[in-house]
Amino acid sequence: MGSYELSERSSRLLATLVRGYIETGEPVSSQVLARDSGLHVSSATVRSVLAHLEECGYLYQPHTSAGRVPTDRGYRVFVDLLLESRRPARAAADVEHQLRQHAGPSPLMDDLLASVSHVVSRAARHVAFAMADSHAAVLQRIEFVPLGGSRVLVIVIARGNQVTQKVVDAQETLRSDDLAQAASYLNTEFAGLPLLEVREAVLARLQQERILYDELLARALRLARSTLEELPRQQTFHVEGAASLLDEGAHEQVSVATLRKLLDMMEEKERMVQLLNAYIDGPGLTVVIGTEHAAPDLQRFSLIASTAVDGTTTRTVGVIGPTRMRYSRAISLVDGTTQAVSRVLRDAP
Repeated sequence: MGSYELSERSSRLLATLVRGYIETGEPVSSQVLARDSGLHVSSATVRSVLAHLEECGYLYQPHTSAGRVPTDRGYRVFVDLLLESRRPARAAADVEHQLRQHAGPSPLMDDLLASVSHVVSRAARHVAFAMADSHAAVLQRIEFVPLGGSRVLVIVIARGNQVTQKVVDAQETLRSDDLAQAASYLNTEFAGLPLLEVREAVLARLQQERILYDELLARALRLARSTLEELPRQQTFHVEGAASLLDEGAHEQVSVATLRKLLDMMEEKERMVQLLNAYIDGPGLTVVIGTEHAAPDLQRFSLIASTAVDGTTTRTVGVIGPTRMRYSRAISLVDGTTQAVSRVLRDAP
């Protein structure tokens, strides 16, 4: 990475410049760097190093008489240095407390992730997202809830409290007792198996003649199939914080058209999930800065995400904000929150 191409003095000056620019939003002068870097070198020496850094593409000078501003490559070096020296993160106590309050004693994954995106967005003052991948989820139980007439709510609950719901027309009026027996049969047969295996087993049993002669079993399998057939790879995804894009200073050097494109992407959640899946290929931190984005709509923003894998479930918490964001704080927030989510779910009964 970029940090390994620079001497210690150049890296230190660049890191000082990035911190100064993030703090003030103003180009940083050589005099300020000579004072704040702790290197005890003259302004002339600093200017010489800055000229080299500018030549290498780590910073630029907006005006001849102005100080310097970091480029995306300069931010990358700064973030790499942060990651090299960072300590294990833990969510701020108030963030974890809010998550536990929202979660209640028996949190459902979808509700918890909705709370995560809300709490992280408010804490970071950026767009925040939270998602879970349930393609390898394990069945905990199935429930059938009569809604009146022939309509039935099918609820599939996977371990980790991931919930999928679908309203199905059973084509007949069903009693609560019948639905309870149907659910009991399915839970006895399939609880503890991966959802994809359950789906295949349900489809296979529906092909067996002897099952079709048993009205209760056939009904249970048909109701289960109606929901399970849509489970090849379901993802829970929540995003929040559109208002943060309009905060004073958050849209610095970002056009209204660019903001609109990001807002549109937030509305088209499927597109955003596809983009995030392309970036995140395993547990740990993911940081994408400015022009490193494959999507042109995001090249004025940075993305920071933390991914945890608990058994068969993959969860990610992240933020999207201007390239001039407080990277250290954002990294600690998303990484600590990801761990907090794991603790909240682990502590659930």
